[in-house]
Amino acid sequence: MNRKLVTVLLFAVVVAGGASLLAYRMVGQKVAANHASRTVKVVAASADIKLGTILTASNLTTIEIAGSLPKGALLKAEDAVGRGVTSDLYQGEAILESRLAPKGSGGGLAASIKQGMRACAVKVDEVVGVAGFVTPGMRVDVLASGDPPGNPDPRVGTKVKTLLQNIEVLSAGTDIQKDAEGKPQQVHVVNLLVSPEQAELLSLASTHAQIQLVLRNPLDTKLSQVKTTGMGNIFSDGDLVAEVKAHSHIAAAPPVRTVAVEVINGSKRSEAKFAAPEASE
Repeated sequence: MNRKLVTVLLFAVVVAGGASLLAYRMVGQKVAANHASRTVKVVAASADIKLGTILTASNLTTIEIAGSLPKGALLKAEDAVGRGVTSDLYQGEAILESRLAPKGSGGGLAASIKQGMRACAVKVDEVVGVAGFVTPGMRVDVLASGDPPGNPDPRVGTKVKTLLQNIEVLSAGTDIQKDAEGKPQQVHVVNLLVSPEQAELLSLASTHAQIQLVLRNPLDTKLSQVKTTGMGNIFSDGDLVAEVKAHSHIAAAPPVRTVAVEVINGSKRSEAKFAAPEASE
């Protein structure tokens, strides 16, 4: 074969290959750009929406999202209208299925209670309530302090116990109640998400003890083994605890040893018991 012809053919193959590669890259970039620029409209909050609100058309708007959609994003406004909000929503935030109560369950706090759980209201002090330290979605421990009935050693005094740990806060706000004179007053109330058994503990502790909430890191779900602490222990550097335990473990006094004596009176026999001589020493 003519060498000149072979050279021309090889050159043509190289040029064709380069042109094909260039065309492939250009088309690929254009397709990717078109895919990235494609957006989808989803339902979003038109303003800040509080927990328990039943959504209306005025609460909703639409935003455009490029790329993949968040799981559970709503595409139609009618899928959200009339449903209760189970957590606070913010303006411009896409509304997800998981943030709404089931259809027909209504709104308010009840719609945010999980199956098998209960919402238990707990009064908190003014510092916790006013400063906003406890807000919905946070996790808290519940402490109960008071004078336990039948305290074996009154020197220990008031005791505090970690009653519950890692409890979710459903809502926090104020409630209007009347004081001893019948005048209305604001009481700071926190609703906690608890099991029925935990609700019984909280109800009993709220009646007979003082409740205090302690904030914890939401990522820290470990339950700690915490011992009950008494007021006397705070000022005794732990000496009182050891002393009380020592007194509680004192062995009982040994039984008194006796001596049995058989008494024979004619045909009658009887037995008399007397304390051993060493017992009287």
